[in-house]
Order: sequence, then C-alpha cells, then structure tokens
Amino acid sequence: MRKDCVFCQIELEPKQRMLLSNEHCMFLQLDDSDIKGKNLEGAGVIVPKKHRETAFDLTKDEWNATYDLLLDVQKYIDEKHQPDGYNLGWNCGKVGGQHIFHAHFHVLPRYQDEPLSGKGIRYMFKNEKNQRIHDGT
Repeated sequence: MRKDCVFCQIELEPKQRMLLSNEHCMFLQLDDSDIKGKNLEGAGVIVPKKHRETAFDLTKDEWNATYDLLLDVQKYIDEKHQPDGYNLGWNCGKVGGQHIFHAHFHVLPRYQDEPLSGKGIRYMFKNEKNQRIHDGT
C-alpha cells in the first residue's frame, strides 16, 4: 500500500467513492459518473486492494476476483444507468495511457445517443493520426 496512491488511499480523492468490493478488489466511481447524460455516465474502475502497478502484476486470485466483481458491477450499472453497451479495458504503462500507476480496469458504459456510438476501443488506434513514422529499417 502506498501513502500517495489514490487507489491505495481512496480518501485522497474526495470525489471518489467505493461502491462494491470483494476480498481482493473494489469498484470505484467519481461523483460525476452519476450525472445523467454526462460523458462517462456510470463509468468506474475495478482496482486491486493491494498495490499492483499494472494488470500484468495481478495474482491469479486478483484476476478471478476482478472477473467476479465485474459481473456485480455490470448488474449495478445496468440497473442504475441502462447503457446500450460497454467498453472494458486496462491501460498499462505510460505509452499505453496509464496515468495512475496502480492497476485499474476501466468499466465504461456506452449509450446509443453518444456522438461516437459504435466506435470501439480500436477506433483511435486505427485512425490515420495514429500512423507510426519509421524509416523502413
């Protein structure tokens, strides 16, 4: 456990709350996720209770607990927000988009009336703006 980590010490982020948990992990949401129609409505993260830097550092028990909690989270979000779909994912490492270096599994409800409805997680990677530049060697 790290004293400066917002997932080890959830009280460090006053707008963050734990909604569900099990032996190895917890589901956290920011207050804004309750606002109907707001970007990331219903979104949250599942994080291991022990400090693990990335998903690659999780134990098998933590992986299984994440799966078990994910099913409870889906039921909770489905009842409260009625999304039309989901994106799920881990960001690992700085280049992978990870900004908090405590593993966290994003649970992102999606809605039919979003401007980017139907665009999956690969959308930004396939975009021409993401074309790698190399010298061919």
